[in-house]
Parts: sequence; structure tokens; C-alpha cells
Amino acid sequence: MSILLIGDIHGCYKELRSLLIQVAFNPLKDTLWITGDLVGRGPNSVEVLRYIKSLGHSVRMVLGNHDLHLLAIYKGIKDNDPKYNINQLLIAPDVDILINWLRCQPMLQIDNKYKIVMTHAGISPQWNIEIAQMCANEIEAILSSNNYQLLLNNMYNNKSNNWSNNLTYLDRLRFAINALTHMRYCFPNGQLDMICKDVPEKTPAPLKPWFSLPNKVLDNQYAIIFGHWASLAGTKTPSLIYALDTGCCWGGNLTLLRWEDKQYFTQPCF
Repeated sequence: MSILLIGDIHGCYKELRSLLIQVAFNPLKDTLWITGDLVGRGPNSVEVLRYIKSLGHSVRMVLGNHDLHLLAIYKGIKDNDPKYNINQLLIAPDVDILINWLRCQPMLQIDNKYKIVMTHAGISPQWNIEIAQMCANEIEAILSSNNYQLLLNNMYNNKSNNWSNNLTYLDRLRFAINALTHMRYCFPNGQLDMICKDVPEKTPAPLKPWFSLPNKVLDNQYAIIFGHWASLAGTKTPSLIYALDTGCCWGGNLTLLRWEDKQYFTQPCF
């Protein structure tokens, strides 16, 4: 049995299947962990969703910002910009089934046996693992409910960038979505910067990558697995931090980490 952790797929279905052949993925024995952003940018988002859904309990995934954005487009809250490359998905005969499956997926995965924590973008330095779980559960509860449009209507707010136990319900949800699906840089106090997307070498002070700040999750010796940040490819991360997005949809690679021996496998963009 293998734990196979894979970075952002972004509709790169052929690369996904080729990469899984490399590692002889067996859904009857292995578990495939996915850092989110199944859809968007790449050419085959609908095939990716159908395939991942078909794997059932062999998959442990989290939602990314592109997955949430798809939900907003589907509900007419956001325009369908051609750059997202999801027209094929939106007109698919099973789109309703796929959307309802997608919105019931987790925001956070924690495995206490293997000491793994996975989110799309990372874990806020202002959180401990209990707060992260609480916030993820709140998002999951409303996304999987009949009121999920309330969240989609209110989730776009870059000003929700500083954690407090006194945040209102919607502000708490917005901060959690920003931290779990958009975060890259933080100020020294852990407040999120929602603007900078440069590589760390080009980032002005005082901003630091979120994983460069002290993190209570790491204090408990959990590894943090994340995607979202394709330009990090090749950038060294601290111990117990694993960045798996290597920009397949941008012409880079799709990357997989086999957990038991920490071996990486890559599939270049076709």
C-alpha cells in the first residue's frame, strides 16, 4: 500500500494518467492525495473530475481556489473567463453531478497515523491544528449544504487577512478560504499578504513565505503538504514542508511524492 501525494492537476488529465502509470497506482491498495485545483487552465477538466470521482475512497483531496472559482462560475456569481478553459465541463451532461460531488470535498486533510496535513495553499502561521480544522469544517459544512451560494457570494475579500478569535462568521470563513486556498506570503506577525506572487528571491521585505514563519503545526511534527504555488518549483522549503505544484498547466511538470520512501516522480506537460 502506498500513499501517493500529487500536486495541482489543473485539467491535465493525460499527464495525470501517465504519472499514475509510472508509480503503478492501484486504487484497491493505494491512496491518492491531491492538493486541489483539479480544474482550470489545462485542457481536460471534465475528464479529471470524472476520473477522480470514480476512484471513491482511494482519494483524499482538498479543494483549491480554482475549484471554488468553478463553483462560483457554475452558479453565475463570476463570469466564465476563457482563460479558465472550462467550457467543456460546463456543458457536460453530468456537470450537475460533478459540481455537487466537488462541493462536498474537504478543505483540509489530516492523517494522525502518518502525521500528514494537506491543504491547497498551506496552514496560516496564526493557527494551530485545532483552529485550522475548525475553520475547514465550517467551510465544508456550508459548501455541502443547500445554502452554499451564500459562501460563494461572500468569499472574495482580500481584506480578510488577519486572524482573530473575534471575527464574525463570514469574516472567519473569508479568512479561512484566503489562508487555505490563496496564501503565499505573510507579514512577520502572520497577517496574510494577498497581493504578492513573486518568487521568494524577488519578494520585498518584510514579506516572507508563510512556511518561513514559525508554525504550530510543525511544532507537533506534522508534515504540511501543499500546492498552489507553481513558481516555487525548485525552491528549497524547510523540513516537513512539501510543495507539490510544479506548473504542469503552464508547460511544467505534474509532480507526485511517494510517501513511504519520499521519492518524487514527474510527468512533463504533453
